[in-house]
Amino acid sequence: MIMHMKMNRCVSKLHLALGLLLIGWTAHTEESDYYQIDTFDTEKLPMEVGAMTLLSDGNLLVGTRRGDVYVLDQPYGKPEEATFRPWARGLAQPLGFLEHKGWIYTAQRGELTRMKDSDGDGSADTFETVCDAWDISGNYHEYNFGPRMDKEGYMWITLNKPFGGQPYADPEIKQAHWRGWAVRVHPETGEMFPMAAGLRSPAGVEDSPWGDIFYTDNQGEWCNASKLSHLEFGDYHGHPWGLPTQTLAGEPFDSIPQPVSGTWMKDMHLQIPQFKMPAVWFPYDKMGKSPSGLRWDRSEGQFGPFSGQLFVADQHHATVMRVVLEQVDGHWQGACLPFREGFQCGIIRICFGQDASLFVGMSNAGWGGRGNRPWGLQRLRWTGKTPFEIHEMKAQPDGFTLSFTEPVHVESASDPKNYRMESYTYRLESRYGGPEDDKKELKITKAVVSEDRTRVRLHVDALRAGYVHELHIEGVQNQSQQPLLHGEAYYTLVRIPKTTHL
Repeated sequence: MIMHMKMNRCVSKLHLALGLLLIGWTAHTEESDYYQIDTFDTEKLPMEVGAMTLLSDGNLLVGTRRGDVYVLDQPYGKPEEATFRPWARGLAQPLGFLEHKGWIYTAQRGELTRMKDSDGDGSADTFETVCDAWDISGNYHEYNFGPRMDKEGYMWITLNKPFGGQPYADPEIKQAHWRGWAVRVHPETGEMFPMAAGLRSPAGVEDSPWGDIFYTDNQGEWCNASKLSHLEFGDYHGHPWGLPTQTLAGEPFDSIPQPVSGTWMKDMHLQIPQFKMPAVWFPYDKMGKSPSGLRWDRSEGQFGPFSGQLFVADQHHATVMRVVLEQVDGHWQGACLPFREGFQCGIIRICFGQDASLFVGMSNAGWGGRGNRPWGLQRLRWTGKTPFEIHEMKAQPDGFTLSFTEPVHVESASDPKNYRMESYTYRLESRYGGPEDDKKELKITKAVVSEDRTRVRLHVDALRAGYVHELHIEGVQNQSQQPLLHGEAYYTLVRIPKTTHL
């Protein structure tokens, strides 16, 4: 009898252990639990998406690399019920759309064009050149991106540099002017104004909710880590290709010297005062390889807990990342964090719909990328469930403050051993890409949980200005003792705050 009771207790303990293991297994969460991907049928339609915008009637305008433009009717129901209605054709690589005063503006290969359906038959019939003040040489890599409108009502366009073995910035070489520049254009008069130089492959350009303009650039020669940067008049972003155009651009561009290869980017301002550090570096392979389209979440919570944050796509990894920005001592900087992977191929453009879902346009043409399709259009929807995530990461004079989407488990979140951090930076070099350089492990001395349990103050030894601070969190749980969906964040600490702030 005693033996039987002991055996029953052993069996009960085994059942309990198996039950807990099963609970732990079933409680494991995936990105799809929170954000689901819907796929539109593009098997017979070469939907190599390069441009998208939400129309005032709620439908989506989609442009392809091949120059075709479609209206996606009924985009919010079941994907199989949506239809692609031809709207225009014959464009030259449109890589951005903007609806303005009844017109659709697009940056084509050779010009900023506006078009509209004048007779109301459902397709465009009026096409006008707004500005063609930049040059093209015929090099395949001379893409143009945009436009996006700033708070003063001008349209910004970023111009790709050519690709190949040509000497950089040799004034004796006849090259196309304005390649590698950001310009803005008056939407009515078409007058073009140079705004910033030193861009390489600026695949995404976007206006922020407060009216400033940001762009993404792809790693390569003289751009040794992919990045997100703030664009302002007079900036120089490091690539020398477009410097011969400085004779046309005038002040303050005409005084920019050739950069010296091998200089730490954090020190470039000592050599070139106009040089501007990025807002965010995207560490190679860890956070994609080719950042592209970007959009702010202006849905006020309809897309989940990240309202006001920036979403950035990556063409190679077929992912969407999150970016949290703050302004420190006049410079925009912040952190990039994983968000959603698993799209069907490389992402070129993203666009929020009327229902706050995120439309994702893709193409692998000409570039390698993850996924199992050559092109595609998908839609990302929030399921209504809130993932346990790092919500924000903000810099402090002696560390960082992390906020979370849910209250944390105090014991796990207050243990410094559950956090790891290292810092590194990059040089500006003529070679293609560059390593994470001057690496250093940083000691986290203290982790203090706020009274409401939604924030943790990390005290870190030896912060370094001009360095990425890479954070890994392992062991921190929410109050249900579930782990973070993503436990990584990469903060580009251009400037260390002088005072503590929330």
